[in-house]
Amino acid sequence: MNQEKVVFITGATGGIGKAAAIAMAQRQYTVVIHGRNKERTAAVAEEIKKLTGNRQVDYIVGDFFLMREVKKAATSFLNKYKRLDILINNAGGLMNKERAVTAEGIETTIALNVLAPFLLTKQLLPLLQQREDARIINVASNAHKLNARPDFNDIELHKHYNPLRAYGNSKLFLIWNTQHLAAQLSQQGLHHVRVNSVHPGAIATNFGVTSNLGGLMNVVAKLLRPFFKTPEQGAETLTFLATGDIHLTGTYFEKNKPVGASPKYYSKRNEQLIWDYCEQQVKQWK
Repeated sequence: MNQEKVVFITGATGGIGKAAAIAMAQRQYTVVIHGRNKERTAAVAEEIKKLTGNRQVDYIVGDFFLMREVKKAATSFLNKYKRLDILINNAGGLMNKERAVTAEGIETTIALNVLAPFLLTKQLLPLLQQREDARIINVASNAHKLNARPDFNDIELHKHYNPLRAYGNSKLFLIWNTQHLAAQLSQQGLHHVRVNSVHPGAIATNFGVTSNLGGLMNVVAKLLRPFFKTPEQGAETLTFLATGDIHLTGTYFEKNKPVGASPKYYSKRNEQLIWDYCEQQVKQWK
């Protein structure tokens, strides 16, 4: 029975996270969704139960801009569940035109899009390692090809901040962390834990709708929305990576196929530099 299999999906109260949660619940997995708002997350969990007839739908709440909340959410999961088969790091965001930092002093894009999945994965990895076929799926974006311009002396963009650049950089770093963890696990002989990243496509969700990107970009974003995919279409590759016969690891997928990430800024040294930066930033919560 699939119901023995447990999947944890972050940022699953709407958009592709919710669509993926519904798809998993339909397959009779035990589904744990994450959201920031307790009432909304609880309501979505109930809605998924009604839609799918699957009663094994649960929720965990946490503000993933804050590492202390990521740690708390991971602890809640570990206290309640003794197994985890699939972790989908979907929570993410495009921020405003003005640079902002979290209460913990980290630039908001990096905190939510890079450090939260990094820390959550680290916390839940021991549970994943116990499964015969475990999957970690990180939701990236082709923004890493279009908008990334990393400055490795200024990872959090104290200078020359721009929300699209920050978003592109964050997705590039997430892809590199995916590759790095996959290589680490392979070196340790843990070939049964596969770590991949995915570009779901431009999706007609609330993603970025509340972001103030500046006058012209706000207009362009509204004009393009009718041409975007539905959340269900966006979740297809996520579901494929979670449930399909996948043997690749450390790979970037789009439309159910491995497509390869942009090599533009890549070097082993840069990948290691970002990994070390993440280790340093989350060390007090590990």
